[in-house]
Amino acid sequence: MMIACLDRFVTDTDSRRPHDGSSLCKALELQLQGGVTTDSRDIGLAGKDFGGLHSITPLALVKPTGADDVAKVVKSAVQSSNLTVAARGNGHSINGQAMADRGLVVDMTAMENHFHVVLNNGLSYVDVSGGALWEDVLKRCVSDYGLAPRSWTDYLSLTVGGTLSNAGVSGQTFRYGPQISNVAELEVVTGTGDTLICSEMENSELFFSVLGGLGQFGIITKARVLLQPAPDMVRWIRLVYAEFESFTRDAESLVRRPEGDSFDYVEGFVFSNNDDPLTGRSTVPLDSDAVFDKAHLPETAGSVLYCLEVAVHYRNNDQGATVDTEVHRLLTGLGYIKPLRFQVDVSYIQFLSRVKRAEEEAIANGVWDTPHPWLNLFVSKSDISDFDRVVFKSLLQNGVGGPMLVYPLLRSRWVLNDDVFHELYLRGHVLSTWAWGDGGWGWEMGPKR
Repeated sequence: MMIACLDRFVTDTDSRRPHDGSSLCKALELQLQGGVTTDSRDIGLAGKDFGGLHSITPLALVKPTGADDVAKVVKSAVQSSNLTVAARGNGHSINGQAMADRGLVVDMTAMENHFHVVLNNGLSYVDVSGGALWEDVLKRCVSDYGLAPRSWTDYLSLTVGGTLSNAGVSGQTFRYGPQISNVAELEVVTGTGDTLICSEMENSELFFSVLGGLGQFGIITKARVLLQPAPDMVRWIRLVYAEFESFTRDAESLVRRPEGDSFDYVEGFVFSNNDDPLTGRSTVPLDSDAVFDKAHLPETAGSVLYCLEVAVHYRNNDQGATVDTEVHRLLTGLGYIKPLRFQVDVSYIQFLSRVKRAEEEAIANGVWDTPHPWLNLFVSKSDISDFDRVVFKSLLQNGVGGPMLVYPLLRSRWVLNDDVFHELYLRGHVLSTWAWGDGGWGWEMGPKR
């Protein structure tokens, strides 16, 4: 997703005029290195998004080759009194943010594929286009350089500029912060059509405004992202809990541990204590041969259960016994139901691409294109138990038609004053939430997949 709404950026309208759609498109075609299309199929695509809640017809779809083209499009909007521009990444906005009613939608994925690894003060970075997909960045960094960005989102078919315009949160955030905390430099087209380089030291106000700024301060056309050595393999583990208190206690303990004494990835989710194939017990095992035996659940188990999802990175030359010993050390003292532990070893790329496989299955089943209403919320640590009681155990005790993610994050990784908060992520029919507080949890929910 990449969001930009530029129609309010310029307030001096003395020299601005209404646009004529046909003549504007022809003029842009002459100016741009890329293309401008009014083909009904392209227009139809640009008028939809992943949320599926809105359909807005644009004037045209612009396919830029680089920042110069994006800047020219924005300047055209500046010169008009009623032309809007929206930057569209891979179309994963939820409420029509990447649409432009009778305006110009800029297809950021059409930009030339800029990719360059650089060294600066002993650290490795990759310069990538704002329209590049994270899944492509991952594969090329790992295969060509043995490196990878430190912080990810769960789903990687999103653009670099799109997630950096939001936050970019996943199971590595407790350690490295969100993706926006792992960027050294940006190239940005501002609302006046200027192309600027910004960083902590140069144009810093623009830099911090654009990161997580929902596209309201400019369009990200290039980013310099921090890298680290990529592991070869991942031990992916799921641990089942019947009690929310023990689940949250263990999750918070793991994210507070120093690096080297905790897992490399920590997330969690809520699931229904039933046989529903979308939200029930069968969604937990990672291996198709593994079975969730409900006989291991205590008699006190309620309508919902909890799963802590963790992972350990390792190299191909690490001995299996060494990995087993490390996992045993990290699991010691956790209060999960011991027989309900599920694990599998996968490559690093397979692990980070885990949601892609779910997407492929959903597309094959014909449910990927259903509406996806969405809401993210950070819930304070002091309120998370009440949230569990009112929302998980009451309102959503029968599930939401999809996964419900909930896991803690450290506020200090976001340059905030307090210590911990939790991310919740539910994907189902109606709701998804995040919240802030003295410590907290995140939650997100969308429609049935």
